[in-house]
Amino acid sequence: MSGALEPPGGGYPEHLRILVERYLESLDFAAQSLRGELAEAMRYSLLAGGKRIRPVLTLAVGESCGRPPESMLPTAAAFELIHTYSLIHDDLPAIDDDDL
Repeated sequence: MSGALEPPGGGYPEHLRILVERYLESLDFAAQSLRGELAEAMRYSLLAGGKRIRPVLTLAVGESCGRPPESMLPTAAAFELIHTYSLIHDDLPAIDDDDL
């Protein structure tokens, strides 16, 4: 592991956020069933940045239980994908003008 991924002296585990960012960037959205515009929109939404609290917390919990963070990356990415979906879904206009 490179020195850039070593935990900082205190505070937010930036080394875990970097692992998450690298993993998310490596995901392939070029499934044959996806149109180019849809895959591009998915990448844009997912890679918009942020603190990545949910996946970082997932990696930190795994690490505290003796699991290498790299082994938890698929699970951490799944949480981030679900979170990103929920943000997009929340922004959709209300089709039936319901207050819910």
